[in-house]
Amino acid sequence: MAQTSQSRHMDQVQNEAQRVFKLQRDAYLRDPYPSLADRRRWLRALDRLLIEEQEAIADAINADFGHRSAEETKMAEIFVAVEGIRDTLRHLRRWMRPQHRRTSVIFATGQSYVVPQPKGVVGIVAPWNYPLLLAIGPLTCALAAGNRTMIKLATRSQHLCRLLADKVRAVVPEEVVAFLPGVPAQEFSTLPFDHLVFTGSADVGRTVMCAAAENLTPVTLELGGKSPTIIADDFDVAEAASRILFGKLLNAGQTCIAPDYLFVPASKRDDFVAAARSIVPKRYPDVDDRSYTSIIDDKAYRRLRATLEDAEAKGARPVPLLAGARFNDRLRKIPPHLVLDVSDEMRIMQEEIFGPLLPIKTYQHLDEVIAYLGQRDRPLALYLFSNDSAIVERMLYRTISGGVTVNHCMFHITQHDLPFGGTGASGTGQYHGYEGFLELSKLRPVFHAPKIPHLDLFMPPFNDATRKLLDLVLKWAP
Repeated sequence: MAQTSQSRHMDQVQNEAQRVFKLQRDAYLRDPYPSLADRRRWLRALDRLLIEEQEAIADAINADFGHRSAEETKMAEIFVAVEGIRDTLRHLRRWMRPQHRRTSVIFATGQSYVVPQPKGVVGIVAPWNYPLLLAIGPLTCALAAGNRTMIKLATRSQHLCRLLADKVRAVVPEEVVAFLPGVPAQEFSTLPFDHLVFTGSADVGRTVMCAAAENLTPVTLELGGKSPTIIADDFDVAEAASRILFGKLLNAGQTCIAPDYLFVPASKRDDFVAAARSIVPKRYPDVDDRSYTSIIDDKAYRRLRATLEDAEAKGARPVPLLAGARFNDRLRKIPPHLVLDVSDEMRIMQEEIFGPLLPIKTYQHLDEVIAYLGQRDRPLALYLFSNDSAIVERMLYRTISGGVTVNHCMFHITQHDLPFGGTGASGTGQYHGYEGFLELSKLRPVFHAPKIPHLDLFMPPFNDATRKLLDLVLKWAP
């Protein structure tokens, strides 16, 4: 059944999610186009909150993980989120301006333009791995576009969700932004939002997309996938290892755009292994080091151990990168491993790893890598290490992924003038910066008819003059 405006308004309220939705829907109807001053006020309040509450935020995320250092949270989440807000504030006035468009000469003296307007009430579903950043990033875009926004964090992120619900409510009205602790996914995703942003697994993403379809709600899906990393023969292997292992071991590999598996020239595989075994102990002297993050829960911890055991049972060779390091069942810490001699029937090459395990494949020619990637789902990210511009161009134009970082890993997500999003199995839609503003706006086309009423010449009754006019227009149409 088609969704009606009355049902989107939701006259009857049966739970907390519906109460907040109705509150925000009513606020949108009262003020469907918040001013630049309002939007800036909301964003600045959010900026101040993140700075003032950074220690409490880090503590809450640490409690949700079991262990994650405050430094990692501040670097990978708070800093990036705040920088995104400030970049948006610098450009918002220009983004909000009507966009003038060409008008056909046939309609001379008419005027065409596009008005970016708020969609209404936006829902955001953020995952547990970067719960602050992956909530605040799309929230920044939603507020910049003038929307009201409801946010649901993962069940594993409820310490943070309760903190943000309390702190945000004190600085931004609930009718504008609301974090919803404890709200079931079914109650949230079935609301008739005007747009829904979901970040998480592909399986859950399919469920969310089906629920949104019932309300004809447009969606932005960020779904991850197995992001490949390629070292070209011209690039220094030790330097590549240093940069790749930073990306791989940040948050203990629990990153949707982490390097998932590595292609290295066959002649340089052992050099990469030697470099990795030298680098990792300097950064994480022991698996229990405070800089090294816990796996989020027992289920994920058991899955990763089973993935490593499956690879070894099928002929792979695990290479631990910390001598003598043990698995810490209590803190759910897994020592970093390279995994050599992998094959495609292993789970480690079939599923997104989401942990500190890095399988390595070797190649003789880049064509082998291109062919391999072309046969697999499109990943959320791709990483290429090469100083040869011809190689870079070749890989860019013969493969496809959500985003790319050349000669490092993951840093494309920190460039706020670049859109962030997947393609195919890794997602649909994008946010960040101007593209995020557009994603969560309705670009409303407006045409002002010409002042001179020459369009009357095309009105019935049709006659020879009409036919001659049409012949002329078709012949000379721009």
